[in-house]
Amino acid sequence: MSPESQKQLDDFLGYLRVERRMSEHTQSAYARDLQGLVEYCNRETVDVWRQLDVHGARSFITHLHKSGLSGRSIQRALSAVRSFYRYLIRERETNNNPFTGIRAPKSERRLPAALTVDQVFLLVAVQAKEPLALRDRAIMELFYSSGLRLSELIGLDLPQLDRKQALVRVRGKGGKTREVPVGRLAMRAIAEWLPQRAHMASEDEAALFVTRKGGRMTPRGVQQRIKHWGKRQGLGVSVHPHVLRHSFATHLLESSGELRAVQELLGHANIRTTQVYTHLDFQHLAKVYDRAHPRAKKKE
Repeated sequence: MSPESQKQLDDFLGYLRVERRMSEHTQSAYARDLQGLVEYCNRETVDVWRQLDVHGARSFITHLHKSGLSGRSIQRALSAVRSFYRYLIRERETNNNPFTGIRAPKSERRLPAALTVDQVFLLVAVQAKEPLALRDRAIMELFYSSGLRLSELIGLDLPQLDRKQALVRVRGKGGKTREVPVGRLAMRAIAEWLPQRAHMASEDEAALFVTRKGGRMTPRGVQQRIKHWGKRQGLGVSVHPHVLRHSFATHLLESSGELRAVQELLGHANIRTTQVYTHLDFQHLAKVYDRAHPRAKKKE
């Protein structure tokens, strides 16, 4: 690249720092991705930014893919170079953004490793009786019992818990509401938490799970508490809410073989892949749950 082109790149990085006030982490990521574009242009004898056309932009993305970058990393690089070219257009250094409309290749979606049944049982075997420990045990039991998303659990209000029917009504992605069974051990943990909640919750707070200050818990707060108990209980692996959701699905499917029921319980939102499951009624799901879920089985 020409010295003028390098100066334009340096000016852009200064713009990110001063005008956009991006974090140092983001600035560093943009600088690395744009340096990759500089190296590519040097190999292709592109001297000024306006010389790069859409074919060259696509070739650059293909190069990143062949070099082993994940789809997520390529998407980040695309964000950087698109932003740079928008800046160049603003500064009237070019009149075209060659990266407009170019998409990153999709990454293979990797599910987290499921905990073993023994690991789950160890995690929820919290012996402490302090209010927050009772709350956290109820949270972990409910995650594993019902396969809820983090947002669904945080959004639960007291009226959504039906203690008589042992179910929760959750509002999932796309605003879709579903009923999910709650296992007996999770119901027992919730029952032990509710008297503590009555003392902790603010007067106008409807959330099922609240903080020490009486308000609804945040996603970060729940993540930190589960991570804390994973370490304290000696699991030896990192634990977070989605691991419990994935463990719920894995163990239930292994025990029952009822793929359609498991997907219905999970509340998958893509109608094109889940529409065949919408005809399953709650009673059928409850029977599958009671027969197959490890913590729904009564001790003999």
